[in-house]
Amino acid sequence: MSSDTPTLSRLLPHSDEIPPDPAERTLAGLYALPEDPWVRVNMISTVDGAAWGPDGQSASINDAADWRVFRVLRALADVVLVGAGTARQEGYSHLTRPHGLEHLTGAPLELAIVTRSGRVPWSTLDGPHPPLVVTGSAGALEAGAAVGDDRVLVCPDGTADGVDLRAARDALAARGLGQVLCEGGPGLLGDVLAAGLVDELCVTTSPRLAGPGAGRIVAGLAGHELGSGHDLRLGHLLAGPAGTLLARWELV
Repeated sequence: MSSDTPTLSRLLPHSDEIPPDPAERTLAGLYALPEDPWVRVNMISTVDGAAWGPDGQSASINDAADWRVFRVLRALADVVLVGAGTARQEGYSHLTRPHGLEHLTGAPLELAIVTRSGRVPWSTLDGPHPPLVVTGSAGALEAGAAVGDDRVLVCPDGTADGVDLRAARDALAARGLGQVLCEGGPGLLGDVLAAGLVDELCVTTSPRLAGPGAGRIVAGLAGHELGSGHDLRLGHLLAGPAGTLLARWELV
């Protein structure tokens, strides 16, 4: 673990400190997943609600405290679910377990791309095996050409190019990938909320102001309703030394 890894302070439900630990035993316990399947979302936001910085990427608003928790969440997941647009914008590539945390989960970490069109970001095709692709009927052919038919989860929602995300979650679980870490972006988060699939929402609040321009962490198509039943209960709240807040919210 690098020398600049910060100590985190747990503010709620009780106050203590979580010093740097290469094995991250305490954080792994705090973020342990209660059951399978489980959909956890991890997002970051500035204090004024921006989902990314001036460069259009979330990396420009995170810090070492966020990175510490980010690594643990990936180490505990079976699969990272991300929208194709976010994968392109953020430069996603082949995923591996975070170095030094391989002991938390033995299996390889999978990447699953959600794309209505079936177009797969080229950056995600650079590893030893391609990502899984979640798409509808309209995108199946193009996705299969990119990654192979065995890596495509065709989950039509009955519209021309829509994706049934509930069917996608079940298809991932059928492959032994029941612990889903959704990393957005905002459009996909809006969709999984609307589908009633989110079990918990981990939100880092970066101590920055972005001003107008950047979108919020939840977005959707025009007329797309999130529906009801999105009350939250705070599981815990951590604080980094620079004022970064890391909350684990459970949907009730």
